Amino acid sequence: MSAKPLIKACIFDVFGTLVDWRTSIAREAQAALAPLGVALDWSAFSDAWRDQYQPAMEDVRAGRLPFSKLDVLHRRNLDVVLAAYGLQQVDEATRSHLNLAWHRLDAWPDVAPGLLALRNKCLLAPCSNGNISLMVDLARRNGFAWDAVLGAEVARAYKPTPIVYTASAAALDVPPENTLMVAAHSDDLVAAAAAGLRTAFVARPDEFGAGQGEREPACAVDYCVSSILELADVL
Repeated sequence: MSAKPLIKACIFDVFGTLVDWRTSIAREAQAALAPLGVALDWSAFSDAWRDQYQPAMEDVRAGRLPFSKLDVLHRRNLDVVLAAYGLQQVDEATRSHLNLAWHRLDAWPDVAPGLLALRNKCLLAPCSNGNISLMVDLARRNGFAWDAVLGAEVARAYKPTPIVYTASAAALDVPPENTLMVAAHSDDLVAAAAAGLRTAFVARPDEFGAGQGEREPACAVDYCVSSILELADVL
């Protein structure tokens, strides 16, 4: 069996892989809207907002919308969801504050120590559809040890467009075959592998609620782990 290529850089999906967006958005939505007298299933509201994520980016990928930062798409999506819930009365200040909830997401417990352990082995950067300021805020909130902030805003495209992966590797001056894409989503890893990167699957079985995330990859991967700490060990 041939040896695996040396990993010189790890790049990461963020939403779901590194941060628990669902619980965090439910908390933030309740904090922003409950004082206005709104009573909802906050987890369902979180899911509804997230359900607008891929369709909005597909509008960009298909050329129906110009490339925009994810913050802009999140705000567009928030307005759609508030209207669907009959909450058109929510004021602009509340909408603006709630839209930045994505900058205040909490990490899974293994992530910060895992990244610190990995940093001794290779370069680290997010490869997320999130914009740079969003990634910086999440890093500062959660103690993420990045060497750079890469991804969609650098590539001016959204995953799974191949350039998002290859531009991230190129920015670090690391060949794709020596770059490891780390994600909890098989479709992300399929796209990264097609672009020539190595792949690592991290199980997040509770991403969409208890037992509602991916427990194992639905594609061939180079590594399959249960945490970022385990990934540091196997590398």
